Amino acid sequence: MKTLDELDIIIKGAGEQATGIACRLHRANFKRILMLETPAPLAVRRQVSFCEAVHEKSMAVEGIEAVRVADEAERDAVWSAGKIAVMVDPRGESLARCRPDVFIDATLAKRNLGTSITDAPLVVALGPGFSAGQDCHVVVETNRGHDLGRLITCGMAAPNTGIPGDIAGFSRERVLRAPAEGVFTTQRKIGDLVCRGEVVGRVGTAEVVAQIDGVLRGLIRPGSSVKTGLKIGDVDPRGEAGLCCTISEKARALGGAVLEAILSAYNR
Repeated sequence: MKTLDELDIIIKGAGEQATGIACRLHRANFKRILMLETPAPLAVRRQVSFCEAVHEKSMAVEGIEAVRVADEAERDAVWSAGKIAVMVDPRGESLARCRPDVFIDATLAKRNLGTSITDAPLVVALGPGFSAGQDCHVVVETNRGHDLGRLITCGMAAPNTGIPGDIAGFSRERVLRAPAEGVFTTQRKIGDLVCRGEVVGRVGTAEVVAQIDGVLRGLIRPGSSVKTGLKIGDVDPRGEAGLCCTISEKARALGGAVLEAILSAYNR
């Protein structure tokens, strides 16, 4: 029987919410964490997303470092150094090789893109698109509100509302979306102050315009190819630049829920 700190954990996805989960598990002394990502991740809150390690080789969030690895040997070296490993593996081919004790689908894709209850002894999936008992062992509710972070062991999470979370009275207005298909360009950086009506960037020749005053809490990497309607930025009306580089309350709640699911399954 493995001790808790010997459990191998694979997290599918390394965006904002997945990163919050990984940080919470790492602080709880789970140090054998591998995160799987695509070759060109499109995270908006890049300063708190370990998927940036795909582009930059390494990424630190709140003092915890994740490092891009190419194989299991590099992964083990990163683990020995007390860091989180990130591997480009969009199809999850490493699942069969690594045989994890815990598999977490944290892509928040709103649908099941291939996760199976047989992927690991404990399979946890976040948000709508999964049925606990069929696709996975546990579903975590991701909808903001009273049930955020609730563990579901039979059935599904609440359907996707399509409405961004409310911050200081603003919801849809704070989200920047691609006005066209093309390549996103900008001279602005995460943490910059913007005003309503200000051009934040462009997709081709189409302007991306801020709808409210605030701080650019998130912005996808310049040069990214995007489709019309894709979320490419996030304006925080609270105007506190320091919030751009810390994990959100939602990501912390989801991290706590996943931690609860693991402890409930293994700490008996």
